[in-house]
Amino acid sequence: MTRIVVIGGVAAGMSAASQAKRRKPEAEVIALERGPYVSYGACGMPYNIEDPARDIEDLVVITPEQFRKMRGIDARVRHAATAIDTQAKRVTVRDSAREYTLDYDKLVVATGATAVRPPFPGLDLPGVFLLRELTDGDAVKRHIADGRPKRAAIIGAGYIGMEMAEALAERGLQVTVLEKAPQALPGFEPAIAGLVAEELARQSVELRTGVSVQGIEAAGKGLRVATDAGGVECELVLVSVGVRPNVALAKQSGIALGETGAIAVDDHQRTNVADVYAAGDCAEAWHRVLKRPVYIPLGTTANKQGKVAGANAAGADEAFGGIVGSAGFKVFDLEVGRTGLGGAEIERYGLDAISAVSRHASRGHHYPGGVRLTTVLFAERGSGRLLGAQMAGADVVAKRIDVLAAALQA
Repeated sequence: MTRIVVIGGVAAGMSAASQAKRRKPEAEVIALERGPYVSYGACGMPYNIEDPARDIEDLVVITPEQFRKMRGIDARVRHAATAIDTQAKRVTVRDSAREYTLDYDKLVVATGATAVRPPFPGLDLPGVFLLRELTDGDAVKRHIADGRPKRAAIIGAGYIGMEMAEALAERGLQVTVLEKAPQALPGFEPAIAGLVAEELARQSVELRTGVSVQGIEAAGKGLRVATDAGGVECELVLVSVGVRPNVALAKQSGIALGETGAIAVDDHQRTNVADVYAAGDCAEAWHRVLKRPVYIPLGTTANKQGKVAGANAAGADEAFGGIVGSAGFKVFDLEVGRTGLGGAEIERYGLDAISAVSRHASRGHHYPGGVRLTTVLFAERGSGRLLGAQMAGADVVAKRIDVLAAALQA
């Protein structure tokens, strides 16, 4: 019997396991997850934290028991893969009671990403959190319920920082956002980032940009975030400064990494090692606009890559067509979306491009409910080829960005 082992049990991992079992029902499919949950929507944590009545486990889509009973997949939680022997085709696994080995015919590495831990002191103090796994979200909810904090500091003004600013403000906390870059949402155009800053101010969230955090320290019954521009007193700190691919296991096993630091894969999600595939936030993806591998970790990409990896591990011949870098989020009443390249990437890769900003109504003037949308478009100079777009407003931004994403994809 063919044995397919999947390391990682979230978006890419369980998509791979499900697809492998669907394509090859007679195969033995084993999924290893070091945490207590599989198949959950981590992107939904800010919205779950915002609602005190919801349990964090509401974000779980399918339980390990359901995978076993309904799909015939041996999903093992709290089973951490500690080594891969690609010559012997064997994985070493540790659970709470023992260490054992698993031989495999095909292996899918879907170890995801880990939250970046900045090099300043105080990250391990009570009341300081990173938000990456479901257990992190549960810890934040418990701290709010039990500790009843009144003030929060968020370090990092990226997607998660913005969504959590809304979530914590809705829970009644006074929120201060600290960002090292000169604007919120590094990588977005000033016309878009400026609207986000205005929305935060309108909602009484303080945004401090150009601020370098030096450390976190205990201060009385709370915490103090020290910066080069003064301190911030609070009772809850969320550190959200990005993620990096979790590739230590792959690297130790001789699986090659790409220039981005994530696992290098081809369009079939194959690594440089025979019978080993990789997918999700630990792997690179082909950028259809740049025509090169990039690292843009998102759940939608993880699901798609996982399906391709799982299908091919079961003997199929599927290819992943690549990404165009689409993403979206909401902060209070403002929707923000992007696709393709922004000005920073265009400059980094030396492309010859022009950009234009337009501010326009979302609906005809005669139709109720319209608002002003701001759109930034990037095009290749001379040819006019679309390179990217960014948009912000309060009226269905994501679906409008989808149109431009489809154009880039095609």
